[in-house]
Amino acid sequence: MRKTKNLKMKLIKTDIKNNVLQSMINILDEKRAQIIEANKQDLEAFGENEGAMYDRLIVNDKKVDDMIQSVKEVMQQEDPVGQTISHRVLDSGLDITNKTAPFGTIMIIYESRPDVTIEAAVLAFKANNKILLKGGKEAFNSNKILEACWHEALKDNGLETDWIRLMNMNRADTREFLKNPPEKLDLIVPRGGEKLIGFVKENATCAVLISGRGNNFLYVSKDADFDTAKKVILNAKTDKISGCNALDKVLIDTQLPDYENKLKELQEMLKKHKVDILVNDEAQKVLKEETLIPNEDTWYEEFLAMKIVLGTTSGLEKAIDKINKYSGGHSAVIITKDKEEAAEFMQQVDSAAVYHNASTRFTDGGQMGVGAELAISTDKLHHRGPLGLKQLVTNKYYVLGDGHIRE
Repeated sequence: MRKTKNLKMKLIKTDIKNNVLQSMINILDEKRAQIIEANKQDLEAFGENEGAMYDRLIVNDKKVDDMIQSVKEVMQQEDPVGQTISHRVLDSGLDITNKTAPFGTIMIIYESRPDVTIEAAVLAFKANNKILLKGGKEAFNSNKILEACWHEALKDNGLETDWIRLMNMNRADTREFLKNPPEKLDLIVPRGGEKLIGFVKENATCAVLISGRGNNFLYVSKDADFDTAKKVILNAKTDKISGCNALDKVLIDTQLPDYENKLKELQEMLKKHKVDILVNDEAQKVLKEETLIPNEDTWYEEFLAMKIVLGTTSGLEKAIDKINKYSGGHSAVIITKDKEEAAEFMQQVDSAAVYHNASTRFTDGGQMGVGAELAISTDKLHHRGPLGLKQLVTNKYYVLGDGHIRE
């Protein structure tokens, strides 16, 4: 096996990092028209002008504004490196401090979204990590000009451009890179579906942090306020179908008062907004014209489309069991007026974010007050939920002695 290069990674002073980010803000604004033009080339080459992948690919004035805002927010955040986690002096006099430290080199593999080229890089860099960006071929031109912007900002502040690098590799090259990396990799984050995640886990030789898959559930309790349920379902499903925080499955409790008419109300609302509906056996008894779920695999599926499952359940426990069996572990909602029932649901459902009477669309770094995010982690190590600036560090123990030896 080829040996990887273990390159030293110097710590950069906070003011220099922030100077790079201020330069990047200026460059993104100055090159706005060129960035949008490069993106148009990608959109034309992509061909299809609808669907989740196309939606994620688009860069317009608003997207450039969002990129600038992401950089600005990270620049204004406290440097996460060198923060004291704990400090103690032992009876022996040994002085031990645990501090935050950079991961080293992070690789992110993602599709379609050029804004990830900004958000992932700004977070990794502010946390003093090098980042390798493996974007999809569909965003080649967009990513290339954004990488050039980063390199200009780095060079303007006297830094090497290898802090932020775009990796243009096909599947075979990526497999070889993961199996035998020519440099030390400390963390890989695949943002995408099951196939991408499986590919990375199978081939990577370093830590892999899973992110990106949704398949989010919402449970309408027998004690739900139905107007709240309708409002939340509509927002979670239709606000942005390409988001991993979009809603895919609704479980309606058959003990909900006037259950059949309320199920029809949901059907009417969703149809009005052009959402395709799949139903389970019980729901089809009421919604006879809707298509039956083809097989069990549908319960595991993340749609990323104007499609939803309206299913039924009976009681809180069965709802929790179903969600824990089939969901992607991303986000789950209960609609209920019973606070004790909500607390039980939120404790027992095994997801990165659990909600009471609120839309899954809030599972987002900016919406949760974290700021820009590298990804939404559905892993439990080392962090679950939005991976913001504070989550892109590891730790290191500083042990001060005076000739101490272990007896």
